[in-house]
Amino acid sequence: MLEKLKEEVFKANMDLVRHGLVIHTWGNVSGRDPESGFIVIKPSGISYDTMQPDDMVVLDSEGKVVDGEYRPSTDAPTHLVLYKAFINVGGIVHTHSSHATSWAQAGRAIPPLGTTHADHFYGEVPCTRLLTDIEIENEYEANTGNIIVEALIGFDPFSVPSALVRGHGPFCWGKDAADAVYNAVALEEIARMAFMTVLLGKEEPVANSLLDKHFKRKHGTGAYYGQDRN
Repeated sequence: MLEKLKEEVFKANMDLVRHGLVIHTWGNVSGRDPESGFIVIKPSGISYDTMQPDDMVVLDSEGKVVDGEYRPSTDAPTHLVLYKAFINVGGIVHTHSSHATSWAQAGRAIPPLGTTHADHFYGEVPCTRLLTDIEIENEYEANTGNIIVEALIGFDPFSVPSALVRGHGPFCWGKDAADAVYNAVALEEIARMAFMTVLLGKEEPVANSLLDKHFKRKHGTGAYYGQDRN
């Protein structure tokens, strides 16, 4: 079932290793099939060294396993909440990459300190509030998704395709699994640059005019970065 999507999600998970965003069994990638609405996600606790495409787990939109011999990632309920909230998202990534997670552990959004940030994110990368004790004790993973959605109120999820879960780490998304990994790689590098910039004593965001120029020349109807694909 969904063999092509399983291959794509498997490759995306392995790309997290290739890009140095995960160690051990940390992190996960999922992808959504636009026709059935089913989700393909990494199995829980399976080593990247031995994992194969057939190990991927297929879930329905409510989280029921419809194909696969393993339990899905424990973060699957978070992914499901995000898919329901962001209807055009086709892939989601969660990592514990060092610099993005450092900002999350500090409870700080990543401000747009330069044009590298502005090329990828149209404004700050938001950080969620802390979960309450009740939210932790009851449906923790689903509530993690809920506070991400809450933090994205007022944001276009494709203009800011990432969020930091306070005290936890980053979640990123995109049009498919590969695009979500691309955004996770970009987020980690931007988080690293921002970390060093703040250490050097600058925390003032770039001017809105520069943010607009750099984001809109790469994204949207007026974009002119790259080559004409027509």
